[in-house]
Amino acid sequence: MDLSERINKEIRPLNLALTNHRIYNHLTNLEDIKIFTQYHVFAVWDFMSLLKYLQRSLTCIDIPWVPNINSNTARFINEIVLGEETDIDKDGVFNSHFDMYIDAMKEIGSDTNQIFRFISFLKDQNSVSDALQKVKADEIVSEFVQFTFDIINTKKDHVVASVFTFGREGLIADMFIEILNHSSHINKVSYQSMIYYLERHVELDGDEHGPMAMKMIQELCGDDEVKIEETIIAAKQALEHRVRLWDRIADSIQ
Repeated sequence: MDLSERINKEIRPLNLALTNHRIYNHLTNLEDIKIFTQYHVFAVWDFMSLLKYLQRSLTCIDIPWVPNINSNTARFINEIVLGEETDIDKDGVFNSHFDMYIDAMKEIGSDTNQIFRFISFLKDQNSVSDALQKVKADEIVSEFVQFTFDIINTKKDHVVASVFTFGREGLIADMFIEILNHSSHINKVSYQSMIYYLERHVELDGDEHGPMAMKMIQELCGDDEVKIEETIIAAKQALEHRVRLWDRIADSIQ
């Protein structure tokens, strides 16, 4: 059994719990989508810190420049950064995926006040924990975000890459397909930016980024059994946090 098969076997129950989660059946109208986005936007935001850690660690952004240890992994990370920070939105304008999500929230009338206040506190040099507390973020949202930064603070590339790969890139396409399928009846005029955002992630994460992220895991772990076990543990923890986030959002919609 190769590494990919081994990890996917370990996390399969949690992946199934997410793709079959009750949350998708609750996304029946724009009000439901509004509630979803006001929680989920924090996961859209904190993804970028995982990516930026990997960019800083696996590529060279220092001066003077020195060659990368692994050019294949560096190329993958740089491609992800290019797409996430400067993708093409539905109007043909370069935009980050976070800003595209914010635009979609505004289009459906979702409240963006909390996430912008949160970012404002970060700009004022507040810690992530303090900023979450000051904006009175939901407890489960706070746990989700704090877990992301606890993982980053391990400074273990394979552990961060595991959460990035199995908690985000390898998972997003399946989850977003479910959202699209269950919300297909919603008025397209007021929902088109969100549809574009979701479809764009299905296209990128499912067809390109997911498989490339798995190659990164293989290169970072090699045959090191300790790293492989740490990778599996981190992947399971990331998925468990996502399940709890989905539970909270579903409860709030109900």
